[in-house]
Amino acid sequence: MKARMENDLGSIVIDSNVIATYAGSVAVECFGIVGMAVVNVKNGLVSLLKKDSLEKGLAVRIEDNRISIDFHVIVSYGVSILAVADNLFSSVKYRVEEFTGMEVDKITMHVEGVRVID
Repeated sequence: MKARMENDLGSIVIDSNVIATYAGSVAVECFGIVGMAVVNVKNGLVSLLKKDSLEKGLAVRIEDNRISIDFHVIVSYGVSILAVADNLFSSVKYRVEEFTGMEVDKITMHVEGVRVID
């Protein structure tokens, strides 16, 4: 899936993987998020993703140059999930809109696990 924007000099095409990589890096910087997660469909186990594969922990959809993002995250034990979600939503919305020039229409956060941080 790709986003396409036109201006007076030509067109800009952004692949959804670029947006996913950027959004994933923004998400792991948010307070209370340990990292991105991927769920193994075969056995249902949740794995924490390394920084070089963050885009596997989220899904980006682009329709009419409006972005929807689904995050699968692992949160820190003892933090308010509502506070983490508010922080994630505001940070990702602002930074992805600035990065792409497109509107972020919807963000969904799926909490796949909780981890104790030392």
